[in-house]
Amino acid sequence: MSNVLPYIVLPSMPAATGRIEESVLSLSLPAPDASVLARRAQIVAALRAIVPGEGVIAGEREMRPYECDGLTAYRQLPMVVVLPDTAAQVSRVLKFCHERGIKVVPRGAGTSLSGGALPLADGILLGMAKFNRIREIDFENRVAVVEPGVTNLAVTQAVEHAGFYYAPDPSSQIACTIGGNVAENSGGVHCLKYGLTTNNVLGCELVLIDGEIIRLGGKHLDAGGYDLLGVITGSEGLLGVVTEITVRILKKPERARAVLVGFASAENAGECVSKIIAAGIIPAGMEMMDRPAIHAVEQFVHAGYPLDVEALLIVEADGPQPEVDHLIGRISSIANSCAAVTCRISNSEEERLLFWAGRKAAFPAVGRISPDYYCMDGTIPRARLPQVLGRMRELSAEYGLGIANVFHAGDGNLHPLILYDANKPGELERAEKFGADILKLCVEVGGVLTGEHGVGVEKRDLMPAMFSEIDLAQQQRLKCAFDAKGLLNPGKVFPTLHRCAELGRMHVHAGRVPFPGIERF
Repeated sequence: MSNVLPYIVLPSMPAATGRIEESVLSLSLPAPDASVLARRAQIVAALRAIVPGEGVIAGEREMRPYECDGLTAYRQLPMVVVLPDTAAQVSRVLKFCHERGIKVVPRGAGTSLSGGALPLADGILLGMAKFNRIREIDFENRVAVVEPGVTNLAVTQAVEHAGFYYAPDPSSQIACTIGGNVAENSGGVHCLKYGLTTNNVLGCELVLIDGEIIRLGGKHLDAGGYDLLGVITGSEGLLGVVTEITVRILKKPERARAVLVGFASAENAGECVSKIIAAGIIPAGMEMMDRPAIHAVEQFVHAGYPLDVEALLIVEADGPQPEVDHLIGRISSIANSCAAVTCRISNSEEERLLFWAGRKAAFPAVGRISPDYYCMDGTIPRARLPQVLGRMRELSAEYGLGIANVFHAGDGNLHPLILYDANKPGELERAEKFGADILKLCVEVGGVLTGEHGVGVEKRDLMPAMFSEIDLAQQQRLKCAFDAKGLLNPGKVFPTLHRCAELGRMHVHAGRVPFPGIERF
């Protein structure tokens, strides 16, 4: 079933570089033979019996919107797209695929930035967009029960009339879905104080690859036994398909104020971040941008950012008004002790929101100053911020590519945006090498490969830089416990995926491992 489309390009990923490069072999395959087409037709017909109406998309043109995710340098048409709208349909689809050995790639809104939702030419793409209902809002227990296709922002919009909100707020919150947030364990600008998705999900309904529907957690804070809910959150679609999520909703703070602080150097800004945390202050959010990002954002949003600084911090405190006013004063004093050259405190809710509007528009703003950019995601200890920023400037000069830094400074989650032009030969390849060097740098200073974007395809072959063979074998044993045949989102996360029976003698070798069926733009 591997060659079900008229052509594919076979890429391969060199060990420990984290980049995908086209193989020397680029095939224009002949049309599939009659037996392959017949089998595909049988699969499509069977799926249409399970998901009737417009729930199955099999035409090449109609499947084009699903050929890539947010990692847009690569694309591949799936064998077929299935759009169920009930858990029972998901169960029947997965059971059908399990019985026939058909691969399945779950997909939310497709905003993944690590290639986590890239389709397979010989697999089904299971789109969850029709699961877009909010099933219950329970203010007494401070939870909302939602389907995975509900957007992040829609949860807050559904409860804000009663003074509640959903805390995790990725920059893509207007588009990204709760199901995708669970898959990647997404964060946001307020994750420092209120946690990532894993800290705000209390329960879920999950369909396993054999079609069994199970429930984990519920409206209570903690469940006994193994933390299976923690295992599922951040599992990138490798263990099951989530069809319902119970999330924690919080009462909106009485007061929130933000401080906009400019520094003459990124080192001073990094020092300020460390000193605020060392003082025992846990801000609601603490974000940082460097000069290229500041200028791009100000031209785009006109948030009133200073343009004569090298680094900008946005630090927010929330809670009772006396506490907030006290914390804002302490934060301002610490900033001034770190040689801040400008310090502006929000005096209204409109001004505070304007500060954040600039930060949340950083990605599209950078898109206005460069034909293309490559968004990275790694996490480092806060104290290493100055060192890492300095090294990234050196790498920028070495590769001859610009870089704009936007990141969650409070928890050290970096989002460097590497600027390049895909129309210039070699620039995409240089951007990928540059990005791999940044991620390896994160690991070298005691950090990790990802903070919230996941491993997917992008960081797959960098996993041995962070995990030993024993670590990777143990992770794959967990995968096998849920998906013994390796049918759920194969080709993602693990540099070499072994059969479950082989794990007792597993040897992870960082060699050239093909990722079937991705075509580069």
